[in-house]
Amino acid sequence: MQKLKLKKITDYLWEIPKQGKMQVPARIYATEKMIDAIRNDNAPEQAANVAHLPGIVNYSLTMPDIHWGYGFPIGGVAAFDADTGIISPGGVGYDINCGVRLMATKLTRRDIHPKIKNLVNSLFHHVPTGIGSKGELRVSLEEEKKVVQKGATWAVKKGFGSEEDLEYIEENGCIAGANPAVVSQKAYERGRSQLGTLGSGNHFLEIGYVAEIYDEEAAGVLGLELDQVTVIIHCGSRGFGHQVCTDYLEVMNRAVRKYGIELPDRQLCCAPINSPEGQEYLQAMCCAINYAFANRQIIAAWTRDAFEEALHMSPGDIGMRTVYEVAHNIAKMETHKVNGKEMKLCVHRKGATRAFAPGSPEIPAAYKSIGQPVLIPGDMGRYSYVLVGAEGAMENTFGSTCHGAGRAMSRNKARERAKGRAIARELEDRGIYVKASSRRTLDEEIPEAYKDVADVVDACQMAGISKKVAQLRPLGCIKG
Repeated sequence: MQKLKLKKITDYLWEIPKQGKMQVPARIYATEKMIDAIRNDNAPEQAANVAHLPGIVNYSLTMPDIHWGYGFPIGGVAAFDADTGIISPGGVGYDINCGVRLMATKLTRRDIHPKIKNLVNSLFHHVPTGIGSKGELRVSLEEEKKVVQKGATWAVKKGFGSEEDLEYIEENGCIAGANPAVVSQKAYERGRSQLGTLGSGNHFLEIGYVAEIYDEEAAGVLGLELDQVTVIIHCGSRGFGHQVCTDYLEVMNRAVRKYGIELPDRQLCCAPINSPEGQEYLQAMCCAINYAFANRQIIAAWTRDAFEEALHMSPGDIGMRTVYEVAHNIAKMETHKVNGKEMKLCVHRKGATRAFAPGSPEIPAAYKSIGQPVLIPGDMGRYSYVLVGAEGAMENTFGSTCHGAGRAMSRNKARERAKGRAIARELEDRGIYVKASSRRTLDEEIPEAYKDVADVVDACQMAGISKKVAQLRPLGCIKG
């Protein structure tokens, strides 16, 4: 299905009409400015392929940060009837529950500006980074099984952070349904030494500040003020989640043949939700979700330690608190209105985040008046955004919005673009101190490798699926 024709619905919405064996149309949220690059990525073809899957409801959806992925495009959202639909590892991805935590402090930019290098170096010392990185935390197999059942709750009980953190994490840091028995020994082996590690690629830990506020009321509820120092943690389930995905892709390839499911792309391998294969993947995926929640909770605790050490300040004076933590790369059983009727659905969000509107019961009580916080990281040279969910998301995207900037070039192309350049020096000249475990990572993650995240969040705001609250700018960053 090459060179698909896109029909313009509005200035921010495009549609691939239902054709061939597509069960529903495919829709792409993007502005005119963004659409040519999206066409050239071939990700629209993947969105159309998703529309072929059994039990899909309404549309195959993609967010403005769409780019080519495994099976589903990254930035893809698809909801399937809980009774007749399927579940697909390609609709979740390898890094299950890759997510973002935002923390805020009592500090201002002026407080840390002269100490930013010490602070970044302290973070680099406390939080292991890089491919295959291993942390100081060691757990037995039996303890690891508790981690994947209890998530961030396990971490808090072990002294990493407080109960208050849990209130501001999606699913309170622990999703129900995890079954350690359906996870392979290899996944446990890969995950055992990686708790509390950042990993590599686009994962990062960033110190920044609130540069702009667009919605004073929402910012006030979230406790965000101009020039306030913030921290963003972006990472996921490490080798544990990657192995869960790898294991169940094999299971799903067999299930496709067993259940006679016709696919336009074998990377969309799947199983009926209510089949033994579908249920076991859901249970294993929930284990990986909880692993990631625990991982970020541990990293958050070590981040607090790093601030105290570098700044020689007490926890009370720093005042670091969790504003919110949001998950992406996840499939969840949720209830949504479809054609005026409530319907139980399995919502796949791959490179997309939940964006529930004000009043939704899943939102922390303190935030019900403004909607669910949505955290959108950009690249290490520009800015990130805090948004809140909007009613339009509930009506049109199963309560979903974008998750980040989205890559504009491959890692290979980024390395070519970075040849002969000193990326760390370039960023330092712009007032951003970056430390990474390898030059390769910095070259692959150059700012121009990503779309301008401002364009992405503006498209979502114009579409009415989320609203801008604040812009955050980086001061320092550690990467794998």
